[in-house]
Amino acid sequence: MSSATEPLVPIRTLVRQDATLRRLLIVTLVDTLGRGAFFTLTTLYLTTVVGIAPVAVGLGLTVAGAVGVAASLVFGHLADRFSSRRMLVWLHLVQGVALVGYVLVHDLPTLVLTASIALFAQQGGSSVRSAAVGRAFPGAERVRVRATMRTVTNIGIGVGTAVAAIPLAIGTGEAYRVTMVAAGVLFVTSAFLVLGLPASRTDAAPAGRTDTGTIVVQPLDGRSPYRDVRFLVVTALTGVFGIQFGLFEVAVPLWVVQHTVAPDVLVSPLLLVNTVAVVLLQVRMSRGTDSVAGAGRVMRHAGWLMALACLLWAAAGWVHGDDWLPVAIAAGVLVLAAVVHSLAEITSSAAGWALSFELAPADRVGAYQGVYGTGYALGAMVAPTVVTVTAIDLGTPGWAVLAIGFLAAALGITAVARRAARADAVHVDPVG
Repeated sequence: MSSATEPLVPIRTLVRQDATLRRLLIVTLVDTLGRGAFFTLTTLYLTTVVGIAPVAVGLGLTVAGAVGVAASLVFGHLADRFSSRRMLVWLHLVQGVALVGYVLVHDLPTLVLTASIALFAQQGGSSVRSAAVGRAFPGAERVRVRATMRTVTNIGIGVGTAVAAIPLAIGTGEAYRVTMVAAGVLFVTSAFLVLGLPASRTDAAPAGRTDTGTIVVQPLDGRSPYRDVRFLVVTALTGVFGIQFGLFEVAVPLWVVQHTVAPDVLVSPLLLVNTVAVVLLQVRMSRGTDSVAGAGRVMRHAGWLMALACLLWAAAGWVHGDDWLPVAIAAGVLVLAAVVHSLAEITSSAAGWALSFELAPADRVGAYQGVYGTGYALGAMVAPTVVTVTAIDLGTPGWAVLAIGFLAAALGITAVARRAARADAVHVDPVG
């Protein structure tokens, strides 16, 4: 476990000095440029151009999501035994080809097949990448690196989303397909960039390699994420808290349009508030998560912020009237809710990253990251249904249910972190 007193190199200095980090950030930017453009167009392309019913699209993506959950688990384990760099290369190639393959989708079966391959590679790659970061960077640097990568992710997605406005404006099937193919090509490009990562830092322990560099299966210690109760509890609770991502993406647009007097066009600025907040604050607000106890405290703060955000989202629906004043008040409350929600998202993400690394043994970081990623993947799968049947269908009582659920999850994580910190302190110094 890292020490909270270790001197930390400023992240900008670390980026300048560390070629591995720079390459990871470049790969992240290229990936998210493609992802931002692609996923902005996907649903509209499938429903308006291909002609698949929206319900069928939702069903197909849900099935593909289940495949992604399985991939997260499988590749987490594989990352402890085989070369993370080589797996990332192949997973990028597979995902790039799958995204290009979307232009051949013509019905539900081909959608399920194509989306399953794409999400298999995406979620598998996420677990492998997390394992690589856990090995390449020591202690507290890992969370700051993840925070920096997430900042770059939001920049890339923001730019990619803006690029997607071009085919949206043109409105033809050809424009959609050209952009989607370009997104796939970006992932293929990333595969070649990944080749430049040093195997000595990103791959499994050197003891697991032959003198030719080939990774061979080595016996690992007896710890397993499936028998690590405290890690499983943290994973489950962070998955519950992760439903807040679906809240912002699914419930908030519906809430603004259907349940408030604010103008519909406000949906876009609210999403922009979230993106800008992450870009500006993710690294800065990751401070204090360089220990298990510190991460627990930050998670507690995130829980209270999320509960407050739910209250503010609900309050925006209490304002009625067609005059400019009620509209302005509702819009102001919504913007404030977006800011508070974004702060909760930023702090909870940092705390979760810290705990996922600090609670894992060094030689099982891949398996642990795979399990942790599965918690988020499951949360993402159920999020659209959960936020719809609560906030949208029930209104204020539904928002209250969500607030209580998020706060309970955060406080549960805090309790586990506190106990883990005490247990580790006793283990290190039995006399003290």
